Amino acid sequence: MLELVMLGTAASAPSIQRGLPSQVVLWRDERFLVDCGEGTQRQILRSGIGFRRLQRVLLTHGHLDHILGLGGLISTFARWEAVDKLEIYGGRWTLDRVEDLIFRVVLRGARPPVPVDLIDIRPGVLLENDDFEVVAFPVVHRGPGCFGYLFREKPRRPFLPEKAEALGVPAGPIRRDLVNGKAVTLADGRTIQPDEVLGPDRPGVSLALVGDIGQIDGLSEVVRGVDVLVCEATYLERDSEMARHFGHLTAAQAARLAQEAGARKLVLNHLSQRYRVREILEETRPIFADAIVARDFDHFTITREKITLTNEELQDDDALVEAPEITVD
Repeated sequence: MLELVMLGTAASAPSIQRGLPSQVVLWRDERFLVDCGEGTQRQILRSGIGFRRLQRVLLTHGHLDHILGLGGLISTFARWEAVDKLEIYGGRWTLDRVEDLIFRVVLRGARPPVPVDLIDIRPGVLLENDDFEVVAFPVVHRGPGCFGYLFREKPRRPFLPEKAEALGVPAGPIRRDLVNGKAVTLADGRTIQPDEVLGPDRPGVSLALVGDIGQIDGLSEVVRGVDVLVCEATYLERDSEMARHFGHLTAAQAARLAQEAGARKLVLNHLSQRYRVREILEETRPIFADAIVARDFDHFTITREKITLTNEELQDDDALVEAPEITVD
């Protein structure tokens, strides 16, 4: 299971209802803050998820609307002792800007309240264990070193208890060994192989956040088959020339990416105040029906069976704003 909390869904400047870009991805005990626009620490408090274990920050790029919240966040960490270190991942140009912001402007040469590690990334796997991985992939925006991120559970073979019962495999550690791929010997001397009690591989759930991008060429293969695709929709097609000029997508382009990639759900963010939600949906849903316009504090729970969205807050920026609770089978 993966969870996604949208902390800020506006483009470039905040509005009354929308904060600047930021979101948190949760998997078991792991938390990843993706981008940290101005005001992110307040959004974290309002969301109810808190600061504990929020020690990894993945930056899509170094534009100010995606990084200015880092100064306040580090200051808060100093007072609340929520984490014992902070790892900030991003491209080289992004990290150079973050270093200026944190060490030259905020700290002005002082020692950081917690160790801060700036990690220069390359395309490929950033973090992984036996069950999960985080992958960085390059995207085209304004400036070098722009990235999107893919969060993906690894495939696993489910344990089939009915087969284990038929073979006389007792409950307990011996079954755990079989799940871990080890052959076991029963009390009567029989050897049981994992293949006898494990089913075929089942893919885990996945989530892709593409950040700010100016084109979708070749990206569908990178995010192929994701359960949830979070993609910017800064402009509508009527302003496509402006979108190209500033290195952003139209809502229709985001919908085509989701359609080409075979995503289960498209979540549109990085939204311009010049449009109404109804207009964005009218452009995207004829291309990709399972598209929604994200709101601040949308909380997605992603499993193989369904994608559930909850949000206790209501917005009045359009009569067709999504209902506060949605279940997608």
